[in-house]
Amino acid sequence: MGLRAWSQYKDQSTSNVPFEHIKQGREILLSQAEAINAVGKKMPADFPLAVELIAGCSGAVIVVGIGKAGWIGQKISASLASTGTASHFLHPSEAIHGDLGRVKSDDVVLILSNSGETAEIVNLLPRLKDLGVKTIAITATVECRLARHAVAVLDFGKVKESGHLGLAPSASTTVMLAIGDALALTVSRFKDFRATDFAKFHPGGSLGLKLSNVTEVMRPISSCRIGLETDTVRHLFISQGGARRRSGVVMLMGQSGKLTGIFTDSDLAKLLERQQDDLFDGPVSYVMTTEPITISASERTSVAIEILAARNISELPVVDSHGRPVGLVDITDIVSL
Repeated sequence: MGLRAWSQYKDQSTSNVPFEHIKQGREILLSQAEAINAVGKKMPADFPLAVELIAGCSGAVIVVGIGKAGWIGQKISASLASTGTASHFLHPSEAIHGDLGRVKSDDVVLILSNSGETAEIVNLLPRLKDLGVKTIAITATVECRLARHAVAVLDFGKVKESGHLGLAPSASTTVMLAIGDALALTVSRFKDFRATDFAKFHPGGSLGLKLSNVTEVMRPISSCRIGLETDTVRHLFISQGGARRRSGVVMLMGQSGKLTGIFTDSDLAKLLERQQDDLFDGPVSYVMTTEPITISASERTSVAIEILAARNISELPVVDSHGRPVGLVDITDIVSL
């Protein structure tokens, strides 16, 4: 739309136009929510069988679909893979031109087709039968060739597509996606897939870091400022200069090597402000914070983030099972998580 046309459109518009946009958008969202709700109230009878087939699969779950259903299938395959079930997407047209060699007899094939009569899907069915693989169908009706071929059929019934034309795949693909998510997450729970397992498949991004072990984001002890509680304040700050990565805290240990306290840059500033110069040459144990807040080296990064936020602190010592410092979580290292 050109600038002049847009200007004329704005001039002709009334305050009702934005309202109409919102109304139409809301109607589309609600129509799709209603479609999912209808399936949720009357779950496909074969859903438990489909869960068992996927959970018991010794190979991979091969997800097949074309058009909009194909894009939904790719997302379902990704969800399966990220929640503990090996999965790959297979385009039906590419399958009959060589990619069928990716399918093995111990795989399970999950096929998405609203009508269950899509030519590319139907042409693939006898080939899958020859390979001896079990198939699961996500389709609108049991009265179709896809359903008759499948071991388990997740039929969601006739769905009215959203929008003023009711033609573009919308509500139907939303239902397919919801059923796929239900399958992936139910199988994940059945397999006792845990947050630690999830973290293994999501090492990148903020989500992966939050689920990672705290030792993966902490500054190692070799990069931290450390000392003995018997050291003087002056000695600590003179000896802690150099190439170490700067942090606002010195971790202090007793003779046993256990963490007994911390002394921060703020503590040093307080001594200067109060003109307590005499304390500079006394043991730091006189002025350190005893029994500091710590985190176990076995905890996840998300726990460290929660502690830093709840206690309003900037540094969090990481200790081993014997209470000895092994590193430090600095808020500047995880501020973007």
